[in-house]
Amino acid sequence: MNKVIKSGAVIAAAVALSLTGATGSFAADAATPGVTKVALTPEQKAAFEAAKAQFHASRDARQAAIAAAKATIATAKANFDAAKAAATTKEARQAARAAMKAAVDAAKATVPAKPTKPVRP
Repeated sequence: MNKVIKSGAVIAAAVALSLTGATGSFAADAATPGVTKVALTPEQKAAFEAAKAQFHASRDARQAAIAAAKATIATAKANFDAAKAAATTKEARQAARAAMKAAVDAAKATVPAKPTKPVRP
């Protein structure tokens, strides 16, 4: 019985400490000042809008390049399947696979890197 009472007291003390610690942390968060937004100058706003437009253009160009690469890869796969079906020797199949891999690698190389988002000044 004493063990149950002692464990209950320990749990109650732990709960009390956790609650006071939680309210203390909320009070500390409320005391820290928030970041206030500053109005942009017209030059900064124009530069940021230009950077956003350039980002959107490069993103669209990348998406178009990805679509073209997918079409090229599909064509290479179809050519590989046809060459593999027509191949009579192991060397011919290996050559068809090497040609497909080269076409896929060339298509992947045409896709530009992912553009980075502009940061608001």
